[in-house]
Amino acid sequence: MTEVLTVRAALQLEVFRRTKVRVYAGERNLDRPVRWVHTGEIPDIHRFLTGQEMLLTAGLGMGETAARQRAFIRRLADAHAAVLVIELAGRMFGSMPEAVIEEAEAVGLPLVGLADEIPFVETSAQVHEVLVGMRVKQMIAEEATSQAFMDLLLADEDYVGVVRELADRTGHAVVLENVAHQMLAYGGATPEADDVVNEWNAHSRAIHERHRSLAEHGPETPTAAAASFRDVVPCARQPVILRGESWGWLHLLHGGARPSPAELRTLERAAAALAITLLSERESGARAAQRQTALLNRLLLGDITGERFVSLGLALGQDLRGRDLIVVTAYAGEDVPVKDHALARLLRETHWPAIVGDTGDFDMAVVGLPVRGEAADVQTLLTEHGVRGGISRLVEPAALPLALRQSRSAASVAAAAAVPEVRHFDDLGALRLLVALSEGPELRRYVEDELGPLLEHDALAKNPLLPTLRMFLDCGGNKARAADALFVQRRTLYHRLEKLSGILRLDLTRVDNQQRLQLAVRGHDLLRKPTLRRT
Repeated sequence: MTEVLTVRAALQLEVFRRTKVRVYAGERNLDRPVRWVHTGEIPDIHRFLTGQEMLLTAGLGMGETAARQRAFIRRLADAHAAVLVIELAGRMFGSMPEAVIEEAEAVGLPLVGLADEIPFVETSAQVHEVLVGMRVKQMIAEEATSQAFMDLLLADEDYVGVVRELADRTGHAVVLENVAHQMLAYGGATPEADDVVNEWNAHSRAIHERHRSLAEHGPETPTAAAASFRDVVPCARQPVILRGESWGWLHLLHGGARPSPAELRTLERAAAALAITLLSERESGARAAQRQTALLNRLLLGDITGERFVSLGLALGQDLRGRDLIVVTAYAGEDVPVKDHALARLLRETHWPAIVGDTGDFDMAVVGLPVRGEAADVQTLLTEHGVRGGISRLVEPAALPLALRQSRSAASVAAAAAVPEVRHFDDLGALRLLVALSEGPELRRYVEDELGPLLEHDALAKNPLLPTLRMFLDCGGNKARAADALFVQRRTLYHRLEKLSGILRLDLTRVDNQQRLQLAVRGHDLLRKPTLRRT
């Protein structure tokens, strides 16, 4: 049974099947809703109508002249009557007057004639019984909807769960956005809705412009911007209000089908549930971060593919589809508090779509680069803000697991650097091998074999020599450059190098010895810095 009783449906009731029913005019409006039934035989019956009534009459109050009959019809139309049903059994009319038919057709009022008498009291009873039954069903459905959203609140669900529930209950795609037109959640995905979401910021602004235009000028004079999207984005919207101010909007993308009153009521309840959810969790940003971290962990664990990751990211409001993807791993370091989550903050400011997760000392992000964007743009951004981290190669969704490993390798090298830097995987060279070896005991053994005596010396010495060795190697064995970089006289450097040669039992002037020590020093730096969690 439909949610509203229409004129067409009411005429199918049993009481009307007792006689011949004919629609004389207004057939195009037979799907008007019927809210109540009135009977009357007075000329001014329109004064007692409030709209959407079925008026049953024998015609005694309609008048005997064509002018009076036309006026009667116009008054009913002005009172927004749903339908006029006239008994044509001879008490007033044996046939439908032509003036009545013409005027009813002109004003669009459904006009129905009954060949025989039927009991109007019984007609009213049958219509009202259907109306009451519909209202009871509506109340039951509304209670079920309210209970569903209440269950979400009691289960401590966040706004993503509310959006998903609304999409499930209405069968339409749903988008939640904030006041900056940023999509935060997307549920009930369809190919048509995916196209809208693809350019959500532009579509959202057009939707809001259309609503403003309709509110200010009415439906006949929409602005050009709004009119251009009228058919592209059929949408019902509901504001999410927090503490008297608009926090964002909930959009129901209903396509060509006009949303029913029940769907609009569900939309209102969802918006209210969202407000309660957001009020109860100042950490709405933290909730979103938790969901994104969980999604990244599933990718790290191999629980989902890269393609599935992109699809699930869309539900969290991050549209990575059709973009070049990179993975960024950033180490907050001692000079930047971990709790600041600099990576997430910086990426939010760029408005690039990104799934960002907090893994303790490290933050990770899968970033969708803008059109014509390059990984160097991300590298420059992070470097300018003093972030230590690593960046993967550009990849397709299917290669995201590989990109995760690449960015972690690059970040491991950056974390061991003396100053904050952002390393690209392609620039690591032989360091890639050291990072791989650092996951097992081999690198630790190698470092101990090569640098063990020096590390033992430095543990007890007032002036450790490892920094001198590191700088000497970084300068390619050039003593003059190393002395300048260390701000010491050359004689001092020569003395230190001689001492280093004695401790390590190696000739530091030989290139092969410099290469083996360079690997050992790099390995030592990697091992003494925080390590990334491996999966």
